[in-house]
Amino acid sequence: MTELDTVRATREAYDAIAAVYAQKFHDFLHDRPLERALLDAFAELVRTSGGGVADLGCGPGQVTAHLHGLGLDAFGVDASPVMVELAREAGPGLRFEVGSMAALDIEDGALGGVLSRWSVIHTPPRDLPAVLAEIARVLAPGGHALIAFPATDGAHIETESYDHAVVTAYRWSPDRFAELLRAHGLTESARLVIEPKPTDRRQFREVQLLARKA
Repeated sequence: MTELDTVRATREAYDAIAAVYAQKFHDFLHDRPLERALLDAFAELVRTSGGGVADLGCGPGQVTAHLHGLGLDAFGVDASPVMVELAREAGPGLRFEVGSMAALDIEDGALGGVLSRWSVIHTPPRDLPAVLAEIARVLAPGGHALIAFPATDGAHIETESYDHAVVTAYRWSPDRFAELLRAHGLTESARLVIEPKPTDRRQFREVQLLARKA
């Protein structure tokens, strides 16, 4: 499957479940204090360096709105037109655009921050470097990227696919992911690893990597 086919399949899958997804996750940050704290820190770093923030794979826009509430000039980008429409309805004063993470309609060095919360999980390993290259391209020097994804079960396993409820997804070794970021000029500055709850259906560790463009 080509990169274009992968993006199309992901877009169509999320278009189909957008309304259910928006309802299910509309207040998911409420019981995630660690993620809220990290978003607060991310917002402070971006405010210090200056510039807007792109929420890549924004879905129905809850996190974009949260970032806006933290004082950031945040806007959302998603491959799913239906998700973007729901985001615009929920946040009429905010900016949301349809777009691909591998080909962003954003000028070089225009942003102070990029958030990618679980939005890279459907990107096949062969295509991930192109996405990371785009993130690096749109960030200004000194800008920050916060990227979240599920971890593999050991550092010796660089990446592996798993059966996601919507479309095939991928887990990554945090160390390997950090290497890929460095290859594109993004240096890891912090890492948060959240262990799964015993009641979670998938017993995957959640990784939040914060990186800075030199």
